[in-house]
Amino acid sequence: MYTSFFGLNEKPFSITPDPRYLFMSERHAEALAHLVYGVTESGGFIQLTGEVGTGKTTLVRTLLLNRMPENADVAVVLNPQLSAHEFLATICEELEIDVPENSDSSKALTDALNHHLLKAHADNRRTILVVDEAQNLAPSVLEQVRLLTNLETAKQKLLQIILIGQPELRDLLARNDLRQLAQRITGRYHLKPLSRDETALYVEHRLRVAGALGEVFDHGAKREIFRLSKGVPRLINVICDRALLGAYSQESRHVNRRLVKRAAAEVSGQIGWPPLYRRLAITAGVFGAGLILVAIWPTTQQQQQQQTIAEAQPTTPMVASEPVPAPPPEQTELTLLAQLELAAELTSIDFAHSALFDLWNTQYDTGARDVCTQAAAAGLACLYQRGSWSNLRQLDRPAILSLVDSRGDTHEIVLTAIQGDNAELSIGGVTVTHPIVEVSNVWFGHYMLLWRPANGLAVSLVPGSQNQQVLWLRASLAAIDDRYRSDNMTSDQYDGDIEEIVSTFQRDHRLDIDGLAGKQTQIVINSLLVIDGTPRLTTTRLARDP
Repeated sequence: MYTSFFGLNEKPFSITPDPRYLFMSERHAEALAHLVYGVTESGGFIQLTGEVGTGKTTLVRTLLLNRMPENADVAVVLNPQLSAHEFLATICEELEIDVPENSDSSKALTDALNHHLLKAHADNRRTILVVDEAQNLAPSVLEQVRLLTNLETAKQKLLQIILIGQPELRDLLARNDLRQLAQRITGRYHLKPLSRDETALYVEHRLRVAGALGEVFDHGAKREIFRLSKGVPRLINVICDRALLGAYSQESRHVNRRLVKRAAAEVSGQIGWPPLYRRLAITAGVFGAGLILVAIWPTTQQQQQQQTIAEAQPTTPMVASEPVPAPPPEQTELTLLAQLELAAELTSIDFAHSALFDLWNTQYDTGARDVCTQAAAAGLACLYQRGSWSNLRQLDRPAILSLVDSRGDTHEIVLTAIQGDNAELSIGGVTVTHPIVEVSNVWFGHYMLLWRPANGLAVSLVPGSQNQQVLWLRASLAAIDDRYRSDNMTSDQYDGDIEEIVSTFQRDHRLDIDGLAGKQTQIVINSLLVIDGTPRLTTTRLARDP
């Protein structure tokens, strides 16, 4: 979603182990050197350990794709939670060894493997076994691994084994009953997280590979990334990916420290949509609303008193030496964060659903059917999305926003209107207005809205579709602008003509241009038409109804 916004060719912080994104820190270079040594020299084991997410699997992928000798045959075991017999069978399958008829016998599998290794040695080929997540190997399987190193000629081992695992692998191999295996390990390396400077270089490296031309994360953001991730690459990826989404939702092309902190809070599980249908007592709602009213009452009362005093004063100029006293600190307007914390009992998803349904003159039944089923019964449909303020303006529908306070608590409120640079919000039924910039500080781009699909059918229209929705599409586009009038207004088939018109409409309205009339395209079409009973964020729309 955010790639084109930042000018990227692809997502730079995917957690899949892509060798193209391997960042050669000093530690990773040393670890890869140990692995290369392991596959080019004969005998024993190579052990690579590291904490979760430090890049072990990416190193292995790089080794297999780019650093493996041409005369090497490799067996990779990714799921080591096997019995000793299953472990042998997996190796045979990886090396494409014909399994004997009596494959239930471990001896038969070992003999077949030994025969294959001798033949490979005669053909000047090397055989390498890579075991990932090796800390999960059972002691009986590890003993089988040790026995495999007995497959040898008079001069060298026939099978090179590389064990990749978490730090628990070191503890496992330190057991007294596994000392024979531990003594055969000829190379050990423990991969540590990145340093602070390496973390900054890592972030820049991945962005460059993805096509970034300029700096996206500022200096403070990179330092915060290191503080929160402790230099673990996988955590860096997850935090950076979510921070880019946050910047996109706020239409900011730069990521700062605040966005990084909020991203980390979300990925840690502190942020998310709360469970649906929590029943809240009516008394809690009344109490929470009272808190908001009590909080804003001093300001309102003060304004009224000031107005009364002003009206009672004579209209003589004010003396410059008598400045107007500032209101006491306790009487200043509450921030959005303060209001959210005061009204915490009113910001559940149930209250937000109820408020949103009210805007559509529909009743929401807490604890009954799921929200989208209830919406469908009223001829409405749900749209869950991540987006930006321009996206919300474009769809022009009230929406539930998921806001996060300074403690990481989530609050579901309803965006009821956008007025210039200000957002009108419904917090537990109480309407407040705050600058969009202030709301952006606590909103991460996640929203849910309701819309009314034509004929009550929320279906995407694609080439080959043939139904009454296509007739609605043709009529609606023509009502918006004669340029969108199709040649055959009576055709209910989604043909090349209407596909081209939809593409033009999408281009004109800055939608993704795919020629398909999906939900967002249909919502924008509806937003350009004045349809009775449709609540809007704005009111400047065409007075047309197909």
